[in-house]
Amino acid sequence: MSGMNLRTVLFRCLVVLGLTATTLYGSAYADYTMREDVLDYIDELVREHAFDEAQLLALFSKAERKESIRKAMSRPAEKTLKWHEYRQIFLKEPRISQGLEFWEVNADTLARAEAQFGVPPEYVVAIIGVETRYGRIVGSFRVVDALATLAFDYPTDTGRSRADFFRRELTEFLLLAREENKDPLSLNGSYAGAMGYGQFIPSSFRAYAVDFDGDGLRDIWTSETDAIGSVANYFHIHGWRSGQSTVELVTLSPEADMVSLEALANSTLEPEQTVASLAALGLEVGDLDPQQSAALFRMALEDDAEYWLGLQNFYVITRYNRSRLYSLAVHQLAQLILEARQAALSAQSVKIQQT
Repeated sequence: MSGMNLRTVLFRCLVVLGLTATTLYGSAYADYTMREDVLDYIDELVREHAFDEAQLLALFSKAERKESIRKAMSRPAEKTLKWHEYRQIFLKEPRISQGLEFWEVNADTLARAEAQFGVPPEYVVAIIGVETRYGRIVGSFRVVDALATLAFDYPTDTGRSRADFFRRELTEFLLLAREENKDPLSLNGSYAGAMGYGQFIPSSFRAYAVDFDGDGLRDIWTSETDAIGSVANYFHIHGWRSGQSTVELVTLSPEADMVSLEALANSTLEPEQTVASLAALGLEVGDLDPQQSAALFRMALEDDAEYWLGLQNFYVITRYNRSRLYSLAVHQLAQLILEARQAALSAQSVKIQQT
């Protein structure tokens, strides 16, 4: 136990003697510093990232296990929803009009982000709209509570790999707080530890968040400018292709090879086929470039289905959230907001001409 301070040694001795948090506080999860796995993790942070042990012990003594987070992670995944059900969550008022308002307020910033990163404003606005209703719903959990709960108390026996993921995110969060000079206890987010307007998890923040307002801080919590720049930078780094299509609705020819098409549909998010190869199976693809890479998606409706070709930019959206439903909702919300923006500008132009 070389390198451990007296308090850590004492806690380890208490664990060995059976004087766990159950004995001391009445709950097995009352104090994370009474758990050997947490103490091992603290040792790792001290050894690998030069954190101060006493500060970590003080922090984890204040972290709280949240049963509501465990329950939220146990809810059925969105894949149980059909497309017509999922899109109703996002493609309606007031999310569209609020998106138009967000664009109007941040028009200059969005234009600058498009010029620098090549990402159209409507997609940046739609991401922020889907994630947090333009900053209205950013999450009320302390991030340290959310990540500690999921790192050390993931809700299922089969959740080891997910618990490992959240333990890595907890490390990223602590590094983030140190780098950005933030109090870890002061930062709030979702039940999964996502933060700010664009709901960046800690590793995404460290990799993609930018200081877009030039004040020396990467503030995705309160700065709409930094949030816009950070989302655009995320798309840019993941391969957004300026000026290219995102996704195309296609139809089936009467001679379509349905066995082959159904086998390909929803098999991957990556655009691994070509438009030509899919057209050869009976998709009517219009004037799309036949050599363009694409993935085929079958989006279930109440009594039928739609078929969509996801192109490179659609794949980029799935890198933000690995869901074809999410990505198509972002795309369609973006188009609705763009239409609203164009209509508003047209009406404004007519009004000016009439004066």
